[in-house]
Amino acid sequence: MKKDKAVIVFSGGQDSTTCLFWALEQFAEVEAVTFDYNQRHSNEIDCAKEITKELGITHHILDMSLLNQLAPNALTRSEIEVEEGAEGELPSTFVPGRNLLFLSFAGVLARQIGAKHIVTGVCETDFSGYPDCRNVFIQSLNVTLNLAMNAEFVIHTPLMWLDKAETWKLADELNAFEFVREKTLTCYNGVVASGCGECPACKLRQKGLDEYMKNRKEF
Repeated sequence: MKKDKAVIVFSGGQDSTTCLFWALEQFAEVEAVTFDYNQRHSNEIDCAKEITKELGITHHILDMSLLNQLAPNALTRSEIEVEEGAEGELPSTFVPGRNLLFLSFAGVLARQIGAKHIVTGVCETDFSGYPDCRNVFIQSLNVTLNLAMNAEFVIHTPLMWLDKAETWKLADELNAFEFVREKTLTCYNGVVASGCGECPACKLRQKGLDEYMKNRKEF
């Protein structure tokens, strides 16, 4: 029998939506939190709203505009090009401190609504080199949040060791394959579903989908 309550950090993208379906399987109650940091396109927030509404999920949208002021990059400034980093360098889409802040505020929200579990779609396998997607960071922050708030939160990362093909497989196992494929927004240019096909996020998503479809069993 499912029990406990969870908060999921939710962007409306492939990864967080897959994690949302995972959380719905694991917990008795799930609420979503989306952060508005004046990101490159507002479509991301609109997409998150539509998904949570369709699934009947309580959805919190928190103002994180300060992050936009502090961290100029390709996701907060339309004039900065989306570029993959050279070897040893972070891509232009890295937002310093984003997951640190998002998960910290998710913890504050979780405490207020009586949730012990925090779910996030970070992944160390296909993480573009972002340091705040590493497992060691999540483990460290989990300890810090519990010490800071005298709580017993557990941060769950269902995708941590999955590549994109395996993430598609998980969505399929959760009976959410077509939902994720058609209704999520991963594209850096704000195009739902298959996206623009040109940005790094779209290429990674499509590569994983192609790989999974080659090996997908017929049901």
